[in-house]
Amino acid sequence: MTNATRWWDKIAEKYSNQPIADVEAWEHKLGKIREYGSSAARVLEFGCGTGGNARRVAGSVGSILATDISGEMLRIAEDRGRAEGIDNITYQQADFASLEAAEGSFDMVLGMSILHLLDDRRAAMDKARALLKPGGVFITSTACLLDGYWFMVPILPIGRLFGAFPPVKAFSGDRLRREIAAAGFEIDYDWRPKASGALFIVARKPAAAV
Repeated sequence: MTNATRWWDKIAEKYSNQPIADVEAWEHKLGKIREYGSSAARVLEFGCGTGGNARRVAGSVGSILATDISGEMLRIAEDRGRAEGIDNITYQQADFASLEAAEGSFDMVLGMSILHLLDDRRAAMDKARALLKPGGVFITSTACLLDGYWFMVPILPIGRLFGAFPPVKAFSGDRLRREIAAAGFEIDYDWRPKASGALFIVARKPAAAV
């Protein structure tokens, strides 16, 4: 078990009971995800946490494989999905980097509130692209701390030392856009509720893969 897994397991219950910080923005993102879905779509979500996104879009897609490194997060996600009678979500504890899945097997890959927590964003983008069918979409919402929250950057190592924060990478929205493009995606939709808000991007794998 990694340190990150232990950290998320430890805070899973508290995390699951936190209110959504910006409900209007969240609903907007969910609406866009539904627009890109279909009744036959196969969806993979990595870093699914307690499954809130997956449950809210499950009715607009065919099936969802929801993965996370935290077994406690997934336990809560499964319990809530069962309570809501949702039967098209499969949960799997896995690190996205080591997840075994056939290339080109998904229509949509979701990485919501996760890229800024990864050691290697580019590897995750490359894997998302490989797992997508030609024309499939990678959808992400990402905290870009250098756009409005730069003052937190010196605090992060101290917070990690005392267990207050998970490892967080600081970068700008422009850098994230460049990285997504460099990974071979075409950005279909780019939105954030305010200048310092999380950057929501729908990026498409070209229909004619290159």
